[in-house]
Amino acid sequence: MQSELKHTLDDVAALLRDAERTRVPVAPLSTVYGNISDSEAYAIQRINCEARLQSGERVVGRKIGLTSAAVQKQLGVGQPDFGTLFASMAHGDGEAIRLASLIQPKIEAEVALVLKTDLLHERHTYADLLRAVDYALAAVEVVDSRIENWKISFSDTVSDNGSSARFVLGSRPVPLRHIDLANCYMELRQGGKVLSDGTGAACMGNPLNAAVWLADRMVREGTPLRAGDIVLTGALGPMVAVKEPGAYEVTIDGLGSVRAVFE
Repeated sequence: MQSELKHTLDDVAALLRDAERTRVPVAPLSTVYGNISDSEAYAIQRINCEARLQSGERVVGRKIGLTSAAVQKQLGVGQPDFGTLFASMAHGDGEAIRLASLIQPKIEAEVALVLKTDLLHERHTYADLLRAVDYALAAVEVVDSRIENWKISFSDTVSDNGSSARFVLGSRPVPLRHIDLANCYMELRQGGKVLSDGTGAACMGNPLNAAVWLADRMVREGTPLRAGDIVLTGALGPMVAVKEPGAYEVTIDGLGSVRAVFE
């Protein structure tokens, strides 16, 4: 099955591009193409990233997904995954995001890191990350699977660029020395109702653990993290489905707030 699949990686990538363009989700990839290995899934992701670059888009960073141990167990994997962030995915705090441009969006509250130096080592340490990070921001990631009903496997979400769609950065940059990344408390609210909460420890014990993992992985990929890159480190609490227009506000201790507004 895998030997046949190797001749259809472009087809799988095109299927996902069409799903995003038409906003019509597709069946889980394994039901259409059979087993897709992790390496093949990342190859599919790279094909679509290259297609976006060829169309004039600009890479601005990476996102880390599956940072929750519970979600990893659900998908039968023992590590997170990553996707690529493009400038076209970025929205400002409170800037309207069109629901009609998405398929089945959900939101996650995260800590975003912005780098001031490259991360080029084969094996990074906390010290490397602490030197390299310029500042942290409160952030909202809008995830949106091109797989119908979010019936995803690890290979589905990896192929689908980590189920990424949009992201919103806060506007209060904070040096890492001023925030306790492991213990910072997060609330995601709509109106006065708390829809999700958690702490930095929900993200692999500490968002820096996720960032170290990503830095090492991107060096192995041959595309290391560079100065200026945005890193979305992973969810601090359960994701929330967005089914109708409205405003969602995230507050994170030490980082202030950020709003994702859907119209």
